[in-house]
Amino acid sequence: MIVSMIQFIFEIPDVQNIKDKRRVVKSIKDRLKSRYKMSAAEVDLLDSLCFGHIGAALVSNSRVYGEEVLQKAFSSIEDDMPIRIQDVQIHSEEF
Repeated sequence: MIVSMIQFIFEIPDVQNIKDKRRVVKSIKDRLKSRYKMSAAEVDLLDSLCFGHIGAALVSNSRVYGEEVLQKAFSSIEDDMPIRIQDVQIHSEEF
């Protein structure tokens, strides 16, 4: 069993309040869950108004497949969401 994980830190420009931030974060998590069948959660920077930190994971039987799906998901988020990526890490582990 291979667990492929991604975590990324991003900035949300032009956010006015915590409600706006939560809407963007929820939209990202929902997209990862519904379109790419990943588990996703906001893992840090919960009190920050302009920054978010999301972690997501995918279980598969292939490291290549898992990391390919994560790359596609990340590209989709980066292109379609109103955020600026600050850091991204992708990692796979075999269990």
